[in-house]
Amino acid sequence: MLINDMPRYEILSGEALATLDRGWKRIVSELGIEFLLPDALAEFDKAGQIVEGSVVKLDPEFVLEQVAKAPSEFDLQARNPERSVHIGGNHMVFASVYGCPFVREGLVRREATMQDFENLVKLSQSFPQLDTPGGTICEPNDRPLDSRHLDMVYALQTLSDKPYMGSVTSGPNAADTIRMTEILFGGREVIERTPAVISIINVNSPLRYDDRMLSAMVEYARAGQPVIITPFLLMGAMSPVSVPATLAQQTAEALAGVALVQLLRPGTPVILGSFLSNTDMQSGSPSFGTPESAIGLLCGGQIARRFGLPWRSGGGGLTSSQTVDAQAAYEAVMTMLPAFLAGANFVMHAAGWLESGLVSSYEKFVIDIEILRMLQAEFVPLEINEETLAFSAHREVGQGGHFLGATHTLERFRECFYRPLVSSTENYERWNRNGGKDAAVRASEIWRKTLEEYEQPALEDATCAELEEYVVRRRAELGD
Repeated sequence: MLINDMPRYEILSGEALATLDRGWKRIVSELGIEFLLPDALAEFDKAGQIVEGSVVKLDPEFVLEQVAKAPSEFDLQARNPERSVHIGGNHMVFASVYGCPFVREGLVRREATMQDFENLVKLSQSFPQLDTPGGTICEPNDRPLDSRHLDMVYALQTLSDKPYMGSVTSGPNAADTIRMTEILFGGREVIERTPAVISIINVNSPLRYDDRMLSAMVEYARAGQPVIITPFLLMGAMSPVSVPATLAQQTAEALAGVALVQLLRPGTPVILGSFLSNTDMQSGSPSFGTPESAIGLLCGGQIARRFGLPWRSGGGGLTSSQTVDAQAAYEAVMTMLPAFLAGANFVMHAAGWLESGLVSSYEKFVIDIEILRMLQAEFVPLEINEETLAFSAHREVGQGGHFLGATHTLERFRECFYRPLVSSTENYERWNRNGGKDAAVRASEIWRKTLEEYEQPALEDATCAELEEYVVRRRAELGD
């Protein structure tokens, strides 16, 4: 887990922040937010808010009172205590890609399977740059829809000992995740004391929470498990074609969700989420890795700090590219770098995202790990002291010499510079003799070798058996 002690890059003035405040307050109070779940409407009605059908018009001061109940930082435990993470402050947590129905393996694009899901969990476990495999790294389309969440949670719990994300496709699926988490950690009391599963609740933008996500939110909130509340905003489709308008909408939608979580269980951890990009106005397709999304990211971190909430950035290594090429890499950097600069606390889609989130790519996974490794090295504060000034090396080499054989160099050459995972620094002749492999081919070799060397983290037989029994029983109850 990275501690990002670098200064934050903030681009909004005090006047701009005040204007955005007026914007989100008008949206929640004059237009309102739709909540398509009776339980949610009842909570707001009981709290004295205006409920008109399924639309809730919120008093902005009430919203701020609820937001203030959420902790600014919290711990998320893993079954291996050494893998537990702290969310908030200067801490950055990185999670793998999420939600893709397809996978790409080399030149082959196909539907994702359970084997792919397990492979991607193993890769997430193997690379220390990732703090969590996340949740739905891909959709295992060879498993029944009604019960595949059981298989995914079981794989996350047994193939990795890092924190994981829970199912959010329905309330019962969330309840299954919570029960399996109780089994893994030793009971409800243990996970209520320190949360053990985190989940993402997406807003069905504009200005609507659907019943399935709300049902999942209610389950997790009542169990005291943190949720990441994220408006999904593509400017021109789900929000106006203006970054400021979209920021105001994003804030309105997210804070309304935070308020609901605090009504359900005051003090429940939440992460203020952002996912802001734009629509291609020529094709109507979503665009990722754009300047507009980068600007939105830089603003998003500043806004979250204003409310004292941990922040999930809207990138990740996002890209619209259909293959693992230069576009895939430079667009990924365009969304990953601003997340570092803006001080993100939780970064989803940090490895593997391709084709606007439709594809989990093995090769892109490794390319993104390289990007993460480089940025994590870049964001370690520079130490300037007598030792790093290396005056003794100057004294030894003098004028016109070289430092390759200097004592200072020989003592440090193994670790003094970043050593790439994927990148090639060979001269042309050597590179050509070794097969002339491009970055995608080298990445393919790395992920295959990583899976060959994977070692499953130990888990007590009794716990594993209880989890298996639960999965089998619930699958039968669901008719699968």
